[in-house]
Amino acid sequence: MKPVSSPPKMLIVSSYPPVECGIATFTRDLIHAIAKTFGSSLPIEICALESSVLPDRNYEKEVSYILNTSKIGDYRLMAHVINERDDIGTVCIQHEFGLFDGVYGDALLSFMLALNTPIVTVFHTVLPHPDEKLKRVVDAICDLSEKIIVQNQCSFKTLIADYNCPPKMVKVIAHGTHIMLWKDKEYLKNKYDYNQNLVLSSFGLLSQNKNIETVLYALPEVVARYPNIRYLVLGKTHPELVKREGESYRESLINITRQLQLENHVIFVNKFLELGELLEYLNLSDIYLFSSKDPNQAVSGTFVYASSAGCPVISTPIPPAIEIIDAGTGILLDEFEQPEAFKRAILHLIDDKEKRIALGKNAFSKMRHSSWENAAIAYGGVFAELNNKAERLIFELPPVNLTHIWEMTTDFGMLQFSQFCQPDPDSGYTLDDNARALIGAVMHYDLYKEELVLKQMQIYLDFIGFVQLDNGSFKNYVDFDRRFTDQNEKVNLEDSNGRALWALGYLLSKTESLPLTLSNQALKYWNKAFPLLDNFTSPRAIGFVIKGLYYNFLFSKDETNVLLTEKLAERLLHYYNLKSDAKWKWYEDYMTYANSILPEAMMYAFLMTAKPRYNQIAEITFDFLLSHYFMKGKIKVISNNGWFNKRNKRNFFGEQPIEVAYIIFSLDLFYQFTQKSKYKNQLETAFSWFTGNNHLNQIMYNPANGACYDGLEKYHININQGAESAVCYLMARLVMEKYTVSQALSPKTKVLTGVSL
Repeated sequence: MKPVSSPPKMLIVSSYPPVECGIATFTRDLIHAIAKTFGSSLPIEICALESSVLPDRNYEKEVSYILNTSKIGDYRLMAHVINERDDIGTVCIQHEFGLFDGVYGDALLSFMLALNTPIVTVFHTVLPHPDEKLKRVVDAICDLSEKIIVQNQCSFKTLIADYNCPPKMVKVIAHGTHIMLWKDKEYLKNKYDYNQNLVLSSFGLLSQNKNIETVLYALPEVVARYPNIRYLVLGKTHPELVKREGESYRESLINITRQLQLENHVIFVNKFLELGELLEYLNLSDIYLFSSKDPNQAVSGTFVYASSAGCPVISTPIPPAIEIIDAGTGILLDEFEQPEAFKRAILHLIDDKEKRIALGKNAFSKMRHSSWENAAIAYGGVFAELNNKAERLIFELPPVNLTHIWEMTTDFGMLQFSQFCQPDPDSGYTLDDNARALIGAVMHYDLYKEELVLKQMQIYLDFIGFVQLDNGSFKNYVDFDRRFTDQNEKVNLEDSNGRALWALGYLLSKTESLPLTLSNQALKYWNKAFPLLDNFTSPRAIGFVIKGLYYNFLFSKDETNVLLTEKLAERLLHYYNLKSDAKWKWYEDYMTYANSILPEAMMYAFLMTAKPRYNQIAEITFDFLLSHYFMKGKIKVISNNGWFNKRNKRNFFGEQPIEVAYIIFSLDLFYQFTQKSKYKNQLETAFSWFTGNNHLNQIMYNPANGACYDGLEKYHININQGAESAVCYLMARLVMEKYTVSQALSPKTKVLTGVSL
């Protein structure tokens, strides 16, 4: 017997690669996602299913056992082996009727009956209107499971209605999808030499149920009107079909292609596609065709993968298509095996390019919630619930990835907005974004010393110089043609000016590790603006300026910074005395944006002046703010859909990454100075908002390019990825990195040497 390990493991019972089937691929993708999401806090092993065990099967290290499903006695033997393990917390069975021996796979029941560990069963097929034998098998599986997982509402409703499964034990977790980048479509068309073509595709292990012939019969009139059409039939023939019938089905499709004279338009990619190649084919496709003739097909990984790649889907009315496709994402046909219906739908989308692209974008956006990362979070939640181990699930830190930051940066500066991940030149530039980008670049270079980051740093610093006026102040808004916009005259620019001073001061504090030319340039801009610093009255602008003064003091040791900091801190203290009362320990009658900047500035003022009153007010107001931000193990920052007035009920939802990032900066400072563990714990909770610990239990960062989504709404995520979100996420991520690479310095030393933000 193995000793008890900590934490407990999840054992997944499933077919597994190199076995070529959809369930095997699903399970591999799931465990990879769980590993990326929770790391060693949710370890996983695999019990691989095989109908005939092959001695030369080359499994990965996560496969601990192989269950020969054709030998009835092996089911109970495997259960006894697992029972001897006291480090297995949950057994998760990926269920498909054909995977197990017996009538409707009822041999599985002997395994489940003998098992002592809690069982979660994932139904990949839920057949409606069961006969008596099928109903008994499914009922028994439900009775022997602690939790049932299905992948769509149709399966959920069928389990409840046709099998009387208690609703409370069934959880819907959508089939996972891989996050792809919209901008890759044209690049991939060029890569595969389809840049002159309209590409249609279908994917999956070929069998008669795929009904590819229906699409082939629909194509002659389509290619007559659009000779640049290419239809890709992606995937090899299903191995079980090959065992029974050889390649007769594929050969029949090839014959139909010849008869219809479509040889130049239909391309059979006859191989089992590895994930990367598959995703590229789907991403370059203009339209995805799903022609299944199985009205009871409960799940299709190919269907959801295509939608998540931004393909408008034309589909027969299988249950998942009915659930996913709407008028904004694709075309749902009324019947099966109707070539004429496919022809009309294909021509409609080819004729109307604008609509085709709009449908693809809507599908791309709609499917983002079903990413494998989000599926992993949901499976982790089920595991934690069954094992009472929620506190032991630890979100992994994603890799630091600058891809999107670079793509948003031109030779002039960082663009303001994006459409999905595509930079939007029409949005122009702002000082706000470029000042934050400069701070992020300095932080990154301080940790990793990458030369490319120095070049980007120069761009952001040059932008700050470009928008600085002769009187030392800064404009904020610049269009793509490098002209100041009218918006500069319509809004108060104090906050933008304060952020610029924060950025300049922070760069100067790192002079020892940066080229002298950068420091001299930043000092020039700082000195030009310095005479104006006494004029700031906006509380948040004062906060940004105090941060800049603190960092500049680390560089210059100029006592003038201390005197000015005290003067500005007194203004914040005046606001506090004016607005606070016994129940409202704050500087204003409301909480709006960048709230944590205010107590953070008071703490920096204390660090510079050593006045205990500043420290006292900093902690009082920061703790008051935190009491409104942290609840039930999650952070909920102030909504941008309505500020929090002390006289009104608080609005929730509408959360933005910048607010979470700012609270992370502040928690970092307060923890390093006070060494109170509550601040470090809250810092970790705050960052986990990005990795899925939020009210939607969805990731807020984009693992494909290192970007961050623009907003967490009540029911969805805004998946545009603008500069503000991307840079704030990067800075928050780099704050977290300090706790893994800077352990040699004591926290208080970090504060006094300016490592903290």
